Amino acid sequence: MLKYIIFAIVLVLAVIITWFAAIAYRKNIAEAKVGKAEDKAREILDEALKSAEAKKRETLLEAKEEALKTKNDIEKEVKDRRSELQRMEKRVMSREENLDKKTEAVEKKEAYLSKKEAELDAKKSEIADLEARRTQELERISGLTSEQAKEYLLKTVEDDVKHETAVMIKELEARAKEEADKRARDYVVTAIQKCAADHVSETTISLVQLPNDDMKGRIIGREGRNIRTLETLTGVDLIIDDTPEAVVLSSFDPIRREVARIALEKLIVDGRIHPARIEEMVEKAQKEVDTIIKEEGENAILEVGVHGIHPELVKLLGRMKFRTSYGQNALKHSIEVAQLSGLLAGELGLDVRIAKRAGLLHDIGKSIDHEMEGSHVTIGVDLCRKYKESAIVINAVEAHHGDVEPQSLIACIVQAADTISAARPGARRETLETYTTRLSALEGIANSFKGVEKTFAIQAGREIRVMVVPEQISDEDMVLLARDISKQIEAELEYPGQIKVNLIRESRVTDFAK
Repeated sequence: MLKYIIFAIVLVLAVIITWFAAIAYRKNIAEAKVGKAEDKAREILDEALKSAEAKKRETLLEAKEEALKTKNDIEKEVKDRRSELQRMEKRVMSREENLDKKTEAVEKKEAYLSKKEAELDAKKSEIADLEARRTQELERISGLTSEQAKEYLLKTVEDDVKHETAVMIKELEARAKEEADKRARDYVVTAIQKCAADHVSETTISLVQLPNDDMKGRIIGREGRNIRTLETLTGVDLIIDDTPEAVVLSSFDPIRREVARIALEKLIVDGRIHPARIEEMVEKAQKEVDTIIKEEGENAILEVGVHGIHPELVKLLGRMKFRTSYGQNALKHSIEVAQLSGLLAGELGLDVRIAKRAGLLHDIGKSIDHEMEGSHVTIGVDLCRKYKESAIVINAVEAHHGDVEPQSLIACIVQAADTISAARPGARRETLETYTTRLSALEGIANSFKGVEKTFAIQAGREIRVMVVPEQISDEDMVLLARDISKQIEAELEYPGQIKVNLIRESRVTDFAK
């Protein structure tokens, strides 16, 4: 038992000793590592100190160099500034010297001018005295007062100025006309060559052929009831006379006349002519004419190439198929004006679509001018505003007869295209009354001017020849008189194309040998 106790004690002591030995060993290892770390730290610290010292020396050296460089730059700048100040000082001193010299020169010049001014005043006084004496002497020699002499001189100058003005106007007009005619001729000829339209004769009657004369009695009906019904429903007068196998429809409204013509032709083909049948055929004819009107309007805008027009304006365009002016169909005229406007706009580099649109709608008021009060221009402007057309188109419609001033080149083009379409040969006819009235008005305008002896309108009113009194009108006055007559004709008359004004001044001397 004792042996086990001793063995246990020895074992415990061995463990304790081993533990203390391990602790001492670990302490020695730790102290060795700490020592190495301290040595390493000292080495790193020494190196850092050495590096910091070197960096410090380098920084100080760079700072000294920078300071030295800055000092040199400042010294150089100061030196340059001093040099510049010296130059400026020399320049100021030089300018002061020059200013002093100029001041002396100005003072001398002022003294000289004062002396000359005094001399000039004396000369003026002397000249005034001489002028007075000269005037008195001239009045004594010529027998004229100064006012009479002034009037004579003014009259002479006026005659000279009038002569020079007339010559200048003639030269400028000739030059401008030559250039304008050349360019305008190119534009107009090009446009007309590319555009042609058919023309329909103006008339207020329509002729309906009958298969035989017995049909006239059936159209009249018992106690005239058929013809009265037809006239009442259509608003057209039926003229049944001795013309064989024909009935004449008379009305100033072409649409009503067309409805009556279609209805009567349908009745003749059907053969059953009585009031109820007449009413039915008139209703069918009205629908057919409405369809024709719509189709004609659509065909017109397709032919011109204009889109986006309000449907009501399209219908109004179609109604113009049955409207004529001086023998020219209104719809064909509008299409022609639209084509001409587009061609002229293309030549001038303007908007072709707007020009065509304005040309097509320029006479839209004629479609209903017999139903409303006012001119076709006013009605057309109201219609375009109602259906939201652009301001350019409205102004072109309003200005195409010169009622207002054109506000765009498009409006001027529509004016020109309207004149071309109306004035070219064969486009329109004038009634005898209109023709004779225009000739009388032309002669009356020319005869109203002072110095005109006689006036003759020739070439169907395209030219007037004015005989002037040679004692009252000189050659120079003729240029101004021709211009005044032309301006008054433009202001007072409406006419297609242009009117040539020819002035003739002739002096004759007659004597008899006895």
